[in-house]
Amino acid sequence: MNPHSLQTRNFKIFSSSFPSSPKRKKSVPPQSPPTTEATPSLPAQSVNAPVFVPKSSTPILSAATPSVQSVESPASGSNLTSPSRSNVHTGWTNPAEYDEGEDPFDPFSNYQYGNGYENGVDSVTQRLQTLGANGYDDPHGQHPFLPSEYPSPSIDYYQSASTFIPQPLNYHLYSNPIPEAFTHNYFISDAIREELQKRSETIHTAPVPGLGLPEELQGYHTLVPLEATAGDRRKLGNWYSSVYRAVNSTDGVTYALRRVEGYRLMNPAAFGPVEAWSRLKHPNVVQVREAFTSQAFNDNSLVVVYDYHPNAETLFNLHLKPKPPTLQNGRLQQSRDGSLVPERTLWSYIVQLASAIQAIHDAGLVVRVMDSTKILVTSKNRVRISSCCLIDILTYDARQSQDISLMQQEDLAYFGKLVFELCCGQVNAMANLAKALQTIDKNYSQDVKNVAMYLVKPSPHKSIRQLLDTMGSRVLLEMRETQNAVDRLEAELMSELENGRLVRLLTKMGFINERPEFGRSHRWSETGDRYIIKLFRDHVFHQVDENLDPVVNLTHVLTCLNKLDVGSDERMMLMARDEQSCLVVSYKDVKTCIESAYSELAKKPSVR
Repeated sequence: MNPHSLQTRNFKIFSSSFPSSPKRKKSVPPQSPPTTEATPSLPAQSVNAPVFVPKSSTPILSAATPSVQSVESPASGSNLTSPSRSNVHTGWTNPAEYDEGEDPFDPFSNYQYGNGYENGVDSVTQRLQTLGANGYDDPHGQHPFLPSEYPSPSIDYYQSASTFIPQPLNYHLYSNPIPEAFTHNYFISDAIREELQKRSETIHTAPVPGLGLPEELQGYHTLVPLEATAGDRRKLGNWYSSVYRAVNSTDGVTYALRRVEGYRLMNPAAFGPVEAWSRLKHPNVVQVREAFTSQAFNDNSLVVVYDYHPNAETLFNLHLKPKPPTLQNGRLQQSRDGSLVPERTLWSYIVQLASAIQAIHDAGLVVRVMDSTKILVTSKNRVRISSCCLIDILTYDARQSQDISLMQQEDLAYFGKLVFELCCGQVNAMANLAKALQTIDKNYSQDVKNVAMYLVKPSPHKSIRQLLDTMGSRVLLEMRETQNAVDRLEAELMSELENGRLVRLLTKMGFINERPEFGRSHRWSETGDRYIIKLFRDHVFHQVDENLDPVVNLTHVLTCLNKLDVGSDERMMLMARDEQSCLVVSYKDVKTCIESAYSELAKKPSVR
């Protein structure tokens, strides 16, 4: 690398003299000279000489004196004088020499300095141990965050070395949510990720061939049946119906199409309620989009288009569908475990459905489909009324002679019937009202019984607003739980929000690194600021351990990219691939290099 090709920055460039071979060797400390019994060479008069008392108990270490000879043996003094074992920051040291007995990548290892320092070098030992406590010792000998104010790397030891204060590693961009509400993580939680992936898989599942479905239906294609189209089928009044999933050719969104077989449109005004229903937007009502007739199924069919909620279950399949018998005590018995809905969940259903009915009645419309097979559970305890507007089209002529207030009273009665079914776990719970009330008294509170009786009792003056007034505390509890759910989802979103920032950084680096040619230069990506970006890429993704095995550490990658994104002043050491030179730069310097190189690429040819 040519250092003169770099732009003027606060980089420290060091050249190493060690070979580029990655093979490491073990350093052997010098052995103590053999001790031999020496004869005294001083005259007898020297015994009566006065005792010498030094002025200072701390020896003065100079840069020219690499070891302390008068305090301990050379073997123990090697720990102090060997740059690879000392915490004093020296010049460039050969990283290939280290003791295999210690992990060179452990910044918290406690170095031992022998037992011969009690008298002469206590203060030096204390300073060295203080330096070793910061947890930032570099195994290569050069501190990666050494400020530029420190003396030249050619000086081995300093007479007055100050303790380095590490910069706090507070550079994660992920916002910490409330601890008791959500456990912090770098990514979205596994439960929500799995649920969303299942929905996405359901939306993009290819249709089974050989179903004989039309390839195109009034601008919708890729039809997939969501219900059984043969065998035991439920009727909607006097008509058979089926539900399909299809993709709109205009916006590419997947919708749910409910088809009514054998319907012949007699009055075009029957589609009038579709416009009113399409304007109604409520979180507990499946949105109505449009309706049309078609002969693509080789018959006269009515098709109503709704929003599609993948993997949704009906209340009937979730709570009321009879479970298959299980073998108990050698006999097949009907399983009743878990058939009753918990009261907290039941209140959530009641409040949500009451809110949807109120919105529908306020718009001058009628539900008319308060049936367990037409109410969807789209997520955890989230219910939506589906198949709206369908009965209005099918019974348009008969509807003209009915009073809308009476039909709204029927909605409340069907609502009460649904509450009894959920409380008893049976579809025909209202057939024996006394037994149903006994079941409610046994398993639920008095408030549930009062709501159910209020809905089924005939009265011309009852309304959904009066019901909501009597459930004021339950509504407030449901609103509180809804806000808590919103907080949890926002916390999940915050964990994924910064992923876009990291992707933008990686995209810019991908535009710059290894670019074959730019501006008629075949070495554009290997010179100047681009070379620093290349070294940073190796520092993040191409590290190896002491056995030359790749280091695949996602935490290291995320930490480096987050520090790069915020432009941290923390410094790091980047080494060339030939191990003949290295750079000490900050993340802010690397970010400036990336922005400069990317801006050069993004400029128009006429501006360059």
